[in-house]
Parts: sequence; structure tokens; C-alpha cells
Amino acid sequence: MIRERHLFGPGPSNPYPEATRALAEPLLGHLDPEFLRIMDETCEMLRTVWGTSNARTLPLSATGSAGMEAAFVNTVHPGDVVVVAVNGLFGQRMTDVAARCGAEVVAVEHDWGQPVDVDRVLTAHPAPAIVAAVHAETSTGVRSDIAALGAGLRSQGSDALLLVDAVTSIAGIELRADDWGVDIGYAGTQKCLGVAPGLAPFTIDDRAFERRVEKPRSWYLDLGMLGGYVGEAGVKGGQRTYHHTAPTAMVNSLHGGLTRILEEGLDAVWARHQAAGDALQAGLQEMGLELFAAEGSRLPELTTVKVPDGVDSAAVRAELLQRHGIEIGAGAGAYASSVWRIGLMGRNARPDAVLLVLAALEDVLRRG
Repeated sequence: MIRERHLFGPGPSNPYPEATRALAEPLLGHLDPEFLRIMDETCEMLRTVWGTSNARTLPLSATGSAGMEAAFVNTVHPGDVVVVAVNGLFGQRMTDVAARCGAEVVAVEHDWGQPVDVDRVLTAHPAPAIVAAVHAETSTGVRSDIAALGAGLRSQGSDALLLVDAVTSIAGIELRADDWGVDIGYAGTQKCLGVAPGLAPFTIDDRAFERRVEKPRSWYLDLGMLGGYVGEAGVKGGQRTYHHTAPTAMVNSLHGGLTRILEEGLDAVWARHQAAGDALQAGLQEMGLELFAAEGSRLPELTTVKVPDGVDSAAVRAELLQRHGIEIGAGAGAYASSVWRIGLMGRNARPDAVLLVLAALEDVLRRG
């Protein structure tokens, strides 16, 4: 028997009960009419949390990292200039994936812990095919202004596609893909959506789809083929084209989590995450700890805190897990041993979770 964990790291988070219960429902086939209804409803709810009307909005049958790969492999033609805003680990990964697709990558480097400098990104190249950025950088706990980036591209008259990583932001902070000019977006289920890892909520608009790679190197992630089964198929109706055996239980679980979120109300869910993050960050500072992410750009759903001098980061995390059943995350990259990442996402964005993690961390630090 696995002991219950309080998953207060950078993900996965503890799922919403509705998402967990859905996993125990009878298994459906991937072409069962009841499952196709569930899939279509799931795609429609994903449009709401993305803030989009894109027909091609769907849960890819893979994790968020596959969402990133699908975004680039379907839209990068060999030799395309791709400007990537890099302010953490996941911006770095974007550059790697784009380069593997044959792009000429222009990386706009930022100090970790700082938000994306929109002006620097907009002036990095005169005519990029794609501009890519991370909305909520999971490695640093920083929010970047995607709305300003999209507005800047439009004011320039740029034809560049805007590609956005929303893995940690979706259903946690404000996200309005259509209003902000996001052409391609990918996310994951295991964070603020409050569902187990395994699916990648994805959206692509008509402009980007028309410019896609006709036969991308990935057969499995070919959006032209996938649209005939889910997303586009549900909007336009007609005959479904078999592509792969969808993870039906996971889609049903996502349906349960999204239903829970939308019944509460998306604005209320965003406000709940903000309140939990504000309380956690205030409590950490009252304990004398220093936050890592730049003030004014801190994510409420994922807080980064500097490990005090003389404290063994790994030992504290191990003690939290063993004594209190609490998981928090180490930092990433060069900050692996000097930063903790504490996530209050989805179901965990609650006052009692704030009090629990603060009390447990204070207990472990006091014990030394």
C-alpha cells in the first residue's frame, strides 16, 4: 500500500476527487459513441480553459513534453528562424526541440528568476517564422507577459506565429489564447488542471495549421491526422478517422477534472490559486526565507524559495517526505541545491495546504 503523499512540488499535484473517481468508471473503447461524446465535451471544456475557439483543441495522448514536440514538429520547416525566449529550463528545451526540427534558433537569454523581456524578444530578429515563450516557467516560478508579447507582434505587423508553453499556467492563472494572439499552445494535465500526468492539452489556430508541415517527422504527433479523430472532428462532425487507441480512462479523468473546474468557475479558480500563493509566499517570508523569483512576476501556483545558507536542501526534502508525507521540489539546473520549488496547484490551492506546508517546513528546519 502506497502511503498518501501531499504533492506540493512542481508537479504532479494531488488530483481533484472528480478526476480520481472518473478513473474507476467502466472502461470504454476509443470508438465507443459514449467515449466520443466524452472526448468532444472534453475538447470543448479545454477551449474554455485555453480561452480559445480553435477547432483543433484536443488532449494529445502523451505528456506535456510531447505537447512541446508536437508544437514544433508540426510548424517548423527546415531553415525557419525561431526566436525563443529563454528564462529557465523549459525555454532551453524549446531551443533544443526547435533545432532538432531544422530551425535556425535565435535564443534570447535571460537571467533565471526574471520574466521575459518582451522588447528584447521582439527585436531579436527582423522576420522570424515563430516566436516561442514559456508563460509560467516551472523551473523558476516566474510568470511572463504573453499578452504583451502577442500585442507587440501584432503592432509590428509581424507574420510570426506565437507558440506558448502553458504547462504550469493553464487553469492556475489568467490565460486567454485568442485575446493574446497565441497561435499554438501546449500544456499538461498534472498541475493546475488537477489530473494525473499523461495527457497534453493542445491548441492550434487556423493560421498556424495552414502553415504546418504537411508530413512532419512524427507520425504519432501529426496534427493533420489527429484532427480527423478528435478536436476538429468533434466540431465539424462527419466520419471519424481512426488514428490511434486513445487512453480513454485518462480522457475521462480529464473530463472529470475540467467539469470540477468549470463548475467552480474559471475566475474563481484563478483567484483561489492567487490567494493560496500569496499566503504561502507571505508565510515563507515571515519565517525569514527569501523568495527566488523576481517580485511582481511570481507565480501564485509555484513558489521558488532560496535554501538558507548551511541547510542541506536534499536532507530537508527527504525529512519532509518521511516525517510529514510532503513532497516539495528541488531547484533546476544550476539552482538544483540552492532553491526549493513549492507548488500549490489544482486541489492543493487551499488555505489548509498553505498551513500544512509552512508548519512542516518550519518543523524540519527547526530540528536542523
